[in-house]
Amino acid sequence: MSEQLVVETQAVSYHYGRRPVLHEVSLSVPAGSIYGFLGPNGAGKSTTLRLLLGLLRPSAGRVALFGRCLTQQRQAALRRVGALIEMPSLYDHLSGRDNLEATRRLHGLPPGRTAEVLAITGLAGEAHRPAREYSLGMRQRLGLALALLPDPDLLILDEPTNGLDPQGIAEMRQLILHLQREWGKTVLLSSHLLPEIERIATHVGVIQQGRVLYQGSLPALQQLQAAQARIVIETDNALACRTRLPELLHDAVAADATRLTLPFRSREQVARLAQQLASAGQPLYSLVCQQPTLEETFLHLTDRTAP
Repeated sequence: MSEQLVVETQAVSYHYGRRPVLHEVSLSVPAGSIYGFLGPNGAGKSTTLRLLLGLLRPSAGRVALFGRCLTQQRQAALRRVGALIEMPSLYDHLSGRDNLEATRRLHGLPPGRTAEVLAITGLAGEAHRPAREYSLGMRQRLGLALALLPDPDLLILDEPTNGLDPQGIAEMRQLILHLQREWGKTVLLSSHLLPEIERIATHVGVIQQGRVLYQGSLPALQQLQAAQARIVIETDNALACRTRLPELLHDAVAADATRLTLPFRSREQVARLAQQLASAGQPLYSLVCQQPTLEETFLHLTDRTAP
C-alpha cells in the first residue's frame, strides 16, 4: 500500500517575469510527518510554500493537497491548511485573546476554539496582555495559534524559529513536536537551522537554486551521512604510512603531512588498520572515525564548501 501524501507537487516550475525561480520541483509530504524543507536563502523555499497556499500560480506543473488539485479544488484543499508565513500580522493594541477572537468570528468558528488554541500554544496565562508587549517568541506562538484556529490537518510554517533566542527556539520545537505527536498534525516547515531540523523532522527535502537535490526520510539521509563517514589517521609521516600499507591505505588521501583520511567501511577495518600499523612499526597518534553532520551533508549536496 502506497504512503498517503498530504502534499504532492509534480514538476512544478515558477518564473518571476522572465527569471526562472523554481525548476520542476516535485515534493512528497506524507501524512503525519514533520517535513523539513531545507535550503540557503534564495533557494526557492518561500516561493514553493506560497505556491502550496495558492498565493502564487505555478508556471508549469501540478500542486495537490490531500489529493485535490489546487487549481481545480482550491477552497476544499485549503480549508484543511493552516499557515504561518514570515511574521504574523497582529493587532498590537489588542490582547492575544482578542486577536484570536477577531479571526475566530470572521471565520465563524466555535466560541470555545480560542481557549483551546491558547492552551495548546501555552499562551493562556498571557492572553490578557496586549500583543505589543509580547516577546518575539510569544508573537510567533500567537501566529501559530491563529493558524490552528480552524483545526487544520496540515500546518505550513516558513522559518518559524527565525530570530528567536535559544529558549524561544526550544519552545517552538517542543510545540511542533506536540502538534504532530499529540494532535496528529502534518507539519511542513522551511528552515536553514539544520540542527533543529535534525532534531524534529521525520522527512527532509533539500532545495538549491530552485531545484530539489534530495528528498526522503530522515533515516535515509542519515544513511547517506553514514556512507560519507571517514577514518582519520594521525601519524608522524602520512606518505610513509601509506607506502608501508598499500593494501589497506590504497584509497587514503593525505590531509596534511601527518594525517591520512580514507572511507570508513566497517569496525573490522578500523581494528585491522590499528593492528597493521602497530605491526609495521608505524607511530599511531590517533585513529578516529568521523561521520559528517547534517550541515556537512547539506553543504555537500548543495555543492558548497564548509568554512
